[in-house]
Amino acid sequence: MRCDIIARGVIAATQALELDDPLVVRLVGTNFEEGRRILAESGLNIHTAESLAEGAQKIVELVGGGE
Repeated sequence: MRCDIIARGVIAATQALELDDPLVVRLVGTNFEEGRRILAESGLNIHTAESLAEGAQKIVELVGGGE
């Protein structure tokens, strides 16, 4: 799957749901660099991770569970 298309879908869903909570997304596949850029430039509370372990760590940090 093309990650740029997935990124646009994640942004649309985040906006439609008016999601304010942090969202961590792992993108792997075609155009993953572009997908990560699209998410980073969205201005939404969306963060990317390169691995599942990194994603889990990021979400713990974002919700304040690492204290």
